[in-house]
Amino acid sequence: MNHGWAIYDLLFGVNAKQEPKPQMAEGYTLSDDGRVYTVKLRDGLKFHNGEPVRAQDCAPSLKRWAARETIGQTVWQYVDECSALDDRTLKITLKQPISIFIDAIARGGASVAFMMPEHVATTDPFKQINDTTGSGPYKFLPDEFVIGTRAAYARNPDYVPRREPAEWMIGGKVTHFDRIEWRAIPDPATAAAALQTGEVDWYEMVEPDLVPLMRRDPDIDVGLHNPTGYNAVMRFNHLHPPFDDVAVRRAVMMGVNQTDYMETVTGGDATAYRTCKSMFPCGSRYGQEIGADVMQGDVGKATAMLRASGYSGEKAVLLNPTDVTTIGQLGNVTYDLLRKIGMNVEMVATDWGTVVQRRVSREPVEKGGWSVLHTWGPSTIRYTPMENSQIRGLGATGWFGWFKDDTIEMLTRRFVEASTDAERDAIALEIHRRAFAMVPCVPLGMFQIHTAYRANLAGVVPGTGPYFWNVRRV
Repeated sequence: MNHGWAIYDLLFGVNAKQEPKPQMAEGYTLSDDGRVYTVKLRDGLKFHNGEPVRAQDCAPSLKRWAARETIGQTVWQYVDECSALDDRTLKITLKQPISIFIDAIARGGASVAFMMPEHVATTDPFKQINDTTGSGPYKFLPDEFVIGTRAAYARNPDYVPRREPAEWMIGGKVTHFDRIEWRAIPDPATAAAALQTGEVDWYEMVEPDLVPLMRRDPDIDVGLHNPTGYNAVMRFNHLHPPFDDVAVRRAVMMGVNQTDYMETVTGGDATAYRTCKSMFPCGSRYGQEIGADVMQGDVGKATAMLRASGYSGEKAVLLNPTDVTTIGQLGNVTYDLLRKIGMNVEMVATDWGTVVQRRVSREPVEKGGWSVLHTWGPSTIRYTPMENSQIRGLGATGWFGWFKDDTIEMLTRRFVEASTDAERDAIALEIHRRAFAMVPCVPLGMFQIHTAYRANLAGVVPGTGPYFWNVRRV
């Protein structure tokens, strides 16, 4: 995603209030029947190879994104046609009106709808692309890429920023550096030292125990990696025992004490987290804490519920990354909890790359599969039932763990098709209650990750990650 922000741009994005705004688009019109969107591209848009950005590039880019992203899969069911009227005009015809269509493609979800050249965008959505041509503010330098060590980018002299001030993922993406180097420094202390000495200018995600050190240094500013915070979850594999049984999942949820998770992931900094017994971010429109009764943090009750479920000692394999401490700490707490309530659990502690490779396996644990893992994501990608991949019931096409629930999917369709906020509020509450009943995942709380940069950097734009535009040295 961070790489994508550097080299790509998007048709629409959202501001800090999560309101959709044109970015590569000059604007759009909507037909009287609410079905036809006509999007006009801005003047002067060029790809890094010098070719103009055309509507013929944007149509397949949207389709490719929609095939992989949860919110994209949802709204694309309503798309009848997405094609170019001419080089600068994109036409999207819906089968029926859905008032949140532009909002959906602007917000994106876990991944956003970056625009690519047609020959790249038409690549099979389930195959990795090997062409990094974009139209964004920076160009990727593939000859300098060293996997796991360094990526480098050069300023795109042909990029034409919007005139509005930069805000979140939209506005004027003005570049002030001719070159950006992104270094991977696995050891947190080494990364912190590099920032303090000025060897690097920006430390993306500061380990919690290093935040006080950073704050004491007058030459360093400490901010929030994402102002909306992050939501952590425990995710089950729903295909195989023991977590194919909802009674077992409910037992585990009863034993979860969110404070245990949040303290370990923030180094005990009470100002950096909050408990939140909700499948949606607390503080958001749908973030009611309706899970209090089924999330009591009571190990005794959880143990009794596990016994009553009929669990008979099936092994649960917990995948846990050792090199991503904000996730690894969550796994350590769960490992202890599962043992306490009487579960036969094996922790597979490994690097993040191996976790990513193994979590795609749908085999049982004896054939290299897995049972439970942890993740977190920006609160913004869990604001509504559409993009909240952890509670969607998509089954085989859903997020790892492959939770299937036709009721949640039926309710989600009703949510998308609703014409008023009141209707959506009522449907979202139904989905919320269903999610706590079926336990596709267990919410573990909300927390902040800090970022730190040299005090002589100005213009850092708060948002969903490190944006390389607008930043300048003073």
